[in-house]
Amino acid sequence: MPLHSSTPQSTFPRYGAFTEARRIAALLRKETVGGILLVIAALAAVVWANSPAAASYFALRDFTIGYEPWHLRLSLGAWAADGLLAIFFFLVGLELKREFIAGDLKKFRTAIVPISAAAGGVAVPALVYFLIVSQHADLRDGWAIPTATDIAFAVAVLAIIGSHLPPALRIFLLTLAVVDDLLAISIIAVFYTDHIEVLPLVLSLAVIALYGLIAQRYRRFFGTHAFAAWLVLLPIGVGAWALMHASGVHATIAGVLLGFTIPVLHRRGDRDAQSDRPGLAEEFEHRFRPLSAGFAVPVFAFFAAGVSVGGVDGIRDAVAHPLTLAIVAALVLGKPVGIILTTWVTTKLLRTKLDPSLRWIDMIGVGLLAGIGFTVSLLVAELSFEAGTAEADTAKVAILAASIIAAVLAAVLLSTRNRQYRRIALRDAVDADEDGIPDVYQRGDGAGVGGPANSAGS
Repeated sequence: MPLHSSTPQSTFPRYGAFTEARRIAALLRKETVGGILLVIAALAAVVWANSPAAASYFALRDFTIGYEPWHLRLSLGAWAADGLLAIFFFLVGLELKREFIAGDLKKFRTAIVPISAAAGGVAVPALVYFLIVSQHADLRDGWAIPTATDIAFAVAVLAIIGSHLPPALRIFLLTLAVVDDLLAISIIAVFYTDHIEVLPLVLSLAVIALYGLIAQRYRRFFGTHAFAAWLVLLPIGVGAWALMHASGVHATIAGVLLGFTIPVLHRRGDRDAQSDRPGLAEEFEHRFRPLSAGFAVPVFAFFAAGVSVGGVDGIRDAVAHPLTLAIVAALVLGKPVGIILTTWVTTKLLRTKLDPSLRWIDMIGVGLLAGIGFTVSLLVAELSFEAGTAEADTAKVAILAASIIAAVLAAVLLSTRNRQYRRIALRDAVDADEDGIPDVYQRGDGAGVGGPANSAGS
């Protein structure tokens, strides 16, 4: 079986650095657990919302709590969407910054393919949706529903089917998902903000700037005690979130901006760079990843996915609704088509070739996984249609159906490639020089050993 080219920039997807591959593998293991919990929470919500005790589910979701003068008297469902998802988007911001500083997005040559794929995976589904509902003015606001990828749900599918999807493809999928999450949250900020209160917005940005200043210089204030920095930064971050919420801009935007401020590399001269002490990014990752994957996202899914389908007649009506057709077509067809088409065009323009051990059918499988747009799609659906309306319920049913269809198709397709993936895994495990780093990560380009050097940048 052919190994990777000696000029790795001429092939994609790239393996990158061994340390980065190990970090991403650990991250995806956590997301797998979170994805399984997410699916369980969503199923529990659907069952409860269609059971004889359905009234208690909706009473719980709509129960309000909070301090009204601060505009924080919200239903539990709103707290999950505006509050808990801010944790998820904080990690999105942190991961995106890490990708730009130390990952595949660091260099234009390696960044352009996943960024183009993500852009295509946003634009084409939105276009498919809009074309289908173009004659229904009341449905057009939902055009952004099929724009995002639920990485937790996707890797849970891989775990359930026992796929040995190669690390390079997993990294590509994660990078693509992080970028299109950023695009989706940018769309929310620009297109789903009805009004803006200027003073709270300015104050929120000022608090985020203070947060970033402390985060960037935290060793000056706290030495090597990242945990102490975490205790100080947490209430400042909550304040920034509350002000952002009061401004009218969706509060999860604060999570992304706060994540961008966290330093992901050690500065030159930092003692942590030469020790086992975690840096601030590692500390926050350690603290917030389990909270996001194990609690925040599943709780949001529980409150967002619960919809009464109305029995057989309700299912029949939902299936025939143009909104259902638009969402399912956009996620199941538009997503993979957009990703594959833009990837193919980009690689042709750059004269980049697919890794010789892979086939375009593998990329189609990744595209189908990206069609699982569960979490952020549910969020956008709640912003697009008023709660309790037929459109809101139909959108949620369609998102559930589309995610299941995309997951099943991806599972079937990728399962047929498992034998080849096992061969790739055996090849990639070869460590001829017995230095603890597989040879596939040592290709003479400086990208395979240990990752980027310590940097003065953040």
